[in-house]
Amino acid sequence: MGAIAVCPGSFDPITYGHLDIIKRGAKVFDQLYVVVLNNSAKHPLFSVNERIELIKEVTKDIPNVKVDSFQGLLVDYAKSVNASAIIRGLRAVSDFEYEMQITSMNRVLNDEIETFFIMTNNQYSFLSSSIVKEVAKYNGKISELVPYSVEIALKEKFEGKR
Repeated sequence: MGAIAVCPGSFDPITYGHLDIIKRGAKVFDQLYVVVLNNSAKHPLFSVNERIELIKEVTKDIPNVKVDSFQGLLVDYAKSVNASAIIRGLRAVSDFEYEMQITSMNRVLNDEIETFFIMTNNQYSFLSSSIVKEVAKYNGKISELVPYSVEIALKEKFEGKR
């Protein structure tokens, strides 16, 4: 068995920034689980199953990526798939403080699982799912921010809400 990592997120929806981190993580680890958080505190636009399907669609050409979801503690999920690492993307210095808190807690919960931070490509440093949803809601151009299948899914969501 090779090195296994988990790349968690809400992915509501997945963006080119997320994809950048996933592709680069998949080059480093033998198996990469992209896992959708099922966070009851958030009110996502897409259901967990819809997010999973979108991620599967845009990562289908990356053979060592598996897509899943989880509820609960990330370190418990990581342990269940024999992962030795968690991959987190950083866009800017402002992300670091929050990520450091999460990483420190994960380390307390399971010190055998390492966290690796990957800085996103500069062209995506401003990008978030929230920004994409806001632009899409008002029919703004998002083709440079998300894959085509995600763009279509967003348009369908917002047309259905009108």
